[in-house]
Amino acid sequence: MNPYLSVVIPAFNEERRITKTLEIIYAYLGRQSFASEIVIVLDGPRDNTLAVVQKFAEGKATIRVIDRKVNKGKGYTVREGMLAAKGEIRLFADADNSTDISHFDAMIPLFKKEYGVVICSRDSKDAQGAQQSVSQPFLKRLAGNMGNLFIQVVAVPGIWDTQCGFKAFRADAAEEIFAVAEIDKWGFDIEALALARSFGYKIGIIPAHWIDDAASHVTLGGYVNVLFETMRVRWNFIKGVYRKRHDKKTTTTA
Repeated sequence: MNPYLSVVIPAFNEERRITKTLEIIYAYLGRQSFASEIVIVLDGPRDNTLAVVQKFAEGKATIRVIDRKVNKGKGYTVREGMLAAKGEIRLFADADNSTDISHFDAMIPLFKKEYGVVICSRDSKDAQGAQQSVSQPFLKRLAGNMGNLFIQVVAVPGIWDTQCGFKAFRADAAEEIFAVAEIDKWGFDIEALALARSFGYKIGIIPAHWIDDAASHVTLGGYVNVLFETMRVRWNFIKGVYRKRHDKKTTTTA
């Protein structure tokens, strides 16, 4: 029997902070009545992340580790984990635990109401009560605010925070969306949400109580790259790239 929840954790160079995150997530899941699994996907780390993760996973049957030696990017890594996961609900969460796993409690009622995708937002315009207990540095906030307006115009109108690293997908939505997605870097969230809408999945939003981690791997250059990837998403829709890949996959599966 497949688990109810799969928690997918993409990990690059996370040897210093991933153990604490895994402890919190593993303890949370252990208190739940539903079956679950943790899928840790290594994105070609150059530090000791693999050994740290293996040590934590030892003797824990509900933890799987995908050890990819080549760095491909967060989007590629999340996509790999979501397609390898077995849960009825598949949640990806950042290795820094900026959005605590307990937020999933508020997602469950929305999935029971037939939402296909439920995301966390750090912006109160998306969900009343959203907050950042430790604000991001000014440059990150400025880049994020300016970039979001662009993202709404080009790809995902009406969602003020597309980049919070805590999003859950029903299994059918995850498999349909990530099977055709192709953004490998930071803009993958935008692509996933745009595809969710294109395929007719209802998107629910819950407020995040979010804590910024100063050790984040996202750079200012990464934010700029998101804008280029957003334009690529729009272009893919214009050219029918996703529909062609979706139709090809459907034909192959049949």
